[in-house]
Amino acid sequence: MPPTRRLAHIRSVSWPPFPSPGYSEVFIPRAGLTTDRLVAAAADLADEAGYENVTLSALARRFGVKDASLYAHVRGLRDLRTRMALLAGGEMIDRIAAAVDGRSGRDALAAFAGAYREYALTRPGRYAATQLPLDQALVTDSPALRRTAEITYGMLRSYGLEEPDLTDAVRLLRSTLHGYCALESAGAFGDPRDLGASWDRAVEALHVALVNWPREQLR
Repeated sequence: MPPTRRLAHIRSVSWPPFPSPGYSEVFIPRAGLTTDRLVAAAADLADEAGYENVTLSALARRFGVKDASLYAHVRGLRDLRTRMALLAGGEMIDRIAAAVDGRSGRDALAAFAGAYREYALTRPGRYAATQLPLDQALVTDSPALRRTAEITYGMLRSYGLEEPDLTDAVRLLRSTLHGYCALESAGAFGDPRDLGASWDRAVEALHVALVNWPREQLR
């Protein structure tokens, strides 16, 4: 098949084989392809088609290039997903930081939770990327992830918590927010009760738990 016909054939193939409703493949001009453009396109694709559908082949089709050409910008799929996690983590903490600025206690918790949920529901593929386990050295070296820890721990310190209770509280906060958002995104809440109202009650329950935290007695 001549090159021109072969490219036309590639571009006529629907991807993914079973796309989500409303999804249509997007082609991006390859001129000026950079690592940042590649990662941003991968994040967009994750939101549109699902995090699990982000592959190097899919991105190559978007840019109209061969798979091998992407290795000039990323070392492989794991490297791409790590970069997506850092991108999304930075975006998410920027929103959370803006929401909690100047607040403390219950107000800060509600603002933190609201920004978290809004990002998780409106940027589902990016949010999924933030759940990728990362090497601790990478976490330490990432300004965005260090900022995430600083803001999260700082908010919880306003409840008077110190270690090891502080880390336990961070784990409770993350598991509650992530669990609720994951179930909501999956449509797993079947009761007609308003989801926003249940969310507000869950956040209030977190506040009560933090105020009445059972301090661990150091021995």
